[in-house]
Amino acid sequence: MKRVLLVLTTIAAVVATAATAGGSQFPQQIGLPNGFQPEGISIARGQFYVGSIPTGAVYRGSLRTGQGQVLVQPQSGRAAIGLEVDRRLLFVAGGPTGMAFVYDARTGANVASFQLSTGGSFINDVAVTRRAAWFTDSLKPVLYRIPLSKNGRPGVQSSVQTVPLGGDYVQGTGFNVNGIDRTPNGKTLVIVQSNMGRLFTVAANGVAKAIALTDPAGGAESVPQGDGILLDGRTLYVVQNRMNRVAKIALAPNLSSGRVLTRIENAAFDVPTTIAELGRRLYAVNARFDTPPTPTTTYSVTQFRK
Repeated sequence: MKRVLLVLTTIAAVVATAATAGGSQFPQQIGLPNGFQPEGISIARGQFYVGSIPTGAVYRGSLRTGQGQVLVQPQSGRAAIGLEVDRRLLFVAGGPTGMAFVYDARTGANVASFQLSTGGSFINDVAVTRRAAWFTDSLKPVLYRIPLSKNGRPGVQSSVQTVPLGGDYVQGTGFNVNGIDRTPNGKTLVIVQSNMGRLFTVAANGVAKAIALTDPAGGAESVPQGDGILLDGRTLYVVQNRMNRVAKIALAPNLSSGRVLTRIENAAFDVPTTIAELGRRLYAVNARFDTPPTPTTTYSVTQFRK
């Protein structure tokens, strides 16, 4: 931990990025600080935000140039897994800390922190609606809800709700609920259960309904090692991390079923974990979980098309 902190606090403010032959505009590969150990990504106003698993730091950069700097500095006892920017606030899932953190997306200043769970939890990802921020726990069959005011400000610790998952959802052994997203109206959530390769819609009361997946020929399908997800209209993208691919799924209008159209692969993928979008571009964080992390290990974000 100390070696990672030393690297982050001594890196130059601007990190050089790799540009493709197509020029420096919207580079295909965006470099992150060495030793950063990234996981989550969010995009807002042409900027990307990527969190550091072991330190809680958040790096912000330009998608157009690929240049950036550490926005949220490393803080003792913090971690950054999934994250989302909403109304100029940055919501971060705190992994094994059992916490959620909220920062000012412009300055990186601390805004609030919440103890969602104590012991045996892994707060993995977050989706923000107009009324609440929803967090997943990969080790417990629950979601956590932090109410938001009309201007998007989070409530107090006592307002945090633990919502048990029910309906079709069955907790398995190991790493369960991972990525989460929401429908445009915010009334329905979509989650992926990594160990089972299953997808569910979830109502605000925690009732989950399985999304039946098929291949183009009508055979049964699944998304094992599903990690971050992105709901784009009725198209759902599911990152299958150690499989180095992203499943592209066409959902039914009522979200009860989906057809796996293709699995996107890219030579630059290196255990991608989460994705975010800008127009027709998708951006995946390469967490490189199969590579032992050192202070000099390189990390990147890969651009690819929908």
